[in-house]
Amino acid sequence: MSIQEEVKKNFKFKLIHKDKYSNARAGIITTPHGEIPTPVFMPVGTHGTIKALQTKEVLEMDCKIILSNTYHLHLSPGSDLIKKAGGLHKFMGWPRPILTDSGGFQVFSLQGKSIREEGAEFMAPGNKKILLSPETSIQIQQNLGSDIMMAFDECIPHPATEDYVEKSIARTHRWLDRCIEAWDDPNCALFGIIQGGVYDKYRKICVDELKKRDLPGYAIGGVSVGEGQDLMEKVVSYTAPLMPEDKPRYVMGVGYPEDLLMIWEHGVDMSDCIIPTKWGRGGTAFTNRGRIRLNHQSYRRDFFPIEPNCNCYACTNFTRAYMKHLFDANEVLGAILATTHNIAFYKSMADRAREAIMNDSFLDFKREFLEGYFKNQNQSQSQNSPKEKGPKKKNKRK
Repeated sequence: MSIQEEVKKNFKFKLIHKDKYSNARAGIITTPHGEIPTPVFMPVGTHGTIKALQTKEVLEMDCKIILSNTYHLHLSPGSDLIKKAGGLHKFMGWPRPILTDSGGFQVFSLQGKSIREEGAEFMAPGNKKILLSPETSIQIQQNLGSDIMMAFDECIPHPATEDYVEKSIARTHRWLDRCIEAWDDPNCALFGIIQGGVYDKYRKICVDELKKRDLPGYAIGGVSVGEGQDLMEKVVSYTAPLMPEDKPRYVMGVGYPEDLLMIWEHGVDMSDCIIPTKWGRGGTAFTNRGRIRLNHQSYRRDFFPIEPNCNCYACTNFTRAYMKHLFDANEVLGAILATTHNIAFYKSMADRAREAIMNDSFLDFKREFLEGYFKNQNQSQSQNSPKEKGPKKKNKRK
């Protein structure tokens, strides 16, 4: 029996409902550590923790899955140590599913010129050279005990020539076959990654190649790397319908609330991004009426919560005036509460989107959300500029 067949005993996807008026869909992913209703946004815990939050707080918000990073956990504390501790779930006290990135994005973002057929070479702290290959990436992820592992790939930068893209995806597919050869844990599902830059023909080639491998799930990679929102939607709207309907669809590194609505409309089930946590630590909160900068002077005497209709811990107990005070005083609690709210807001978005899909009203939900979200965005942007500390629009994947 192939590893793909063995994994099917532990990992399943069930499509529950498709919206009648769009490609949006609701489903359930079943893993060894629990079920994940989709669409879902995955908070990013790069180092095995959601920055500024305790694990119990993420559980109390009922997040179903988080993401951690192979490359960073390999550097510290090391996957062998985590395996001895009982795997990443036990190590960080998280009983629910975990998806791990392969380290391929770090090839793009850190040392792209180190790529060769064997893998990618990195300079670790202490000037120690580390070769991350398809085989080592899979071994690390299996040591971590990931519910969902990502294949080791090359994240293609933007812009890239057709010649570069053609050669890159060929290598990514060779690396994928090496990942499959190294994969031997039926409790860990392996997702393939569709690259291809902004070129439809190469995206289709990638989809066709990955479908031949009959993997548990598939991801669209190489978006949100500086191509802009229009090209990102072009890639997602073209690629997602080509992906198998009976497997989870994942877009890596997305994103802003408007980006999430876009990918969900095109039939994507999963996404992740550092934006809600990183922006929260910088003092920016996401609300149904746009994002707000909590240390802006207008909130000094504002005794309303961040989001009046939000039932997260931050909003049910504290005011914007208190939040401004915390950030002005450089108190760590400000980052904790803003991060708490942002993750709750993103989860609420996914939950509301799922409910709308089930009621065949996703497009109405999207329209109403965006009307409210952008209604006061000019005011929000004036508050956020020029000192907003959130990440740049590019490179959002991790």
